[in-house]
Amino acid sequence: MEETPPPLLGSSKPHLEKLTLGITRILESSPGVTEVTIVEKVPAERHMISSWEQKNNCLLPEDLKNFYLMTNGFHMTWSVKLDEHTIPLGSMAINSISKLTQLNQSSMYSLPNAPTLADLEDDTHEAGENQPEKPHFDSRSVIFELDPCNGNGKVCLVYKRGKPALAQDSEIWFLDRALYWHFLTDTFTAYYRLLITHLGLPQWQYAFTSYGISPQAKQWFNMYKPITYNTNLLTEETDSFVNKLDPSKVFKSKNKTLIPKKKGPLQPTGSQKGPSGPPSTSKSSSGSGNPVRK
Repeated sequence: MEETPPPLLGSSKPHLEKLTLGITRILESSPGVTEVTIVEKVPAERHMISSWEQKNNCLLPEDLKNFYLMTNGFHMTWSVKLDEHTIPLGSMAINSISKLTQLNQSSMYSLPNAPTLADLEDDTHEAGENQPEKPHFDSRSVIFELDPCNGNGKVCLVYKRGKPALAQDSEIWFLDRALYWHFLTDTFTAYYRLLITHLGLPQWQYAFTSYGISPQAKQWFNMYKPITYNTNLLTEETDSFVNKLDPSKVFKSKNKTLIPKKKGPLQPTGSQKGPSGPPSTSKSSSGSGNPVRK
């Protein structure tokens, strides 16, 4: 069984600071951010990696293998404090080697004629000139779950040529909740940088889809901009519903004294004076104003 030490607040150990690329300091200095925690995990042993490769008939990419030899998985979270309430917001996770499991291809409920993921195959949408070939749910691809994304989809390690799978045939893809594939990176190292620099903001993987992140997620992106994020994507055709919030103002104290407005003296009801000008000399159709001499 895996040992799970208690979570650590912030960057209390140098090797964790190196693992998170110094992102903890940036988060801890951001307005309203609180409870930046990292779950420290022991390194995976080499026999655990060898056992996984033999069991799944797949060779792990060298960068992912080195990652597991440094830490058997990764989990970092942070929250924001609004008024007196603490709201969990950011989450960055990489499954441990034991939880790097293959996407289930068996029938649902184990019924003979029940649908499988392979039934979703649609070869009409193959790779274009600038788009890589999408993974397949059948035996043509081998897919392992790297990050469950808090239920917003799955980040997957994908071997494009089936078993036996070679390390150079692997890529990182995002499977959204509608079971559509979106390419992320060629290597695990490149994906890990994306994960860290996007601060684990909710639904950040959807920034790499054609339909983008939700309006609610855009609000958080505006307040805590990812380090390498293209901020133009936040404002293009979205100004009508995105509130551009200033975190330094949002988290200021709201206990302000209300100052009553001063009211001027009431004017007589029959007066022709305006609020600040001379007496009115205009005529109305009802005969009010100066009399007309015949």
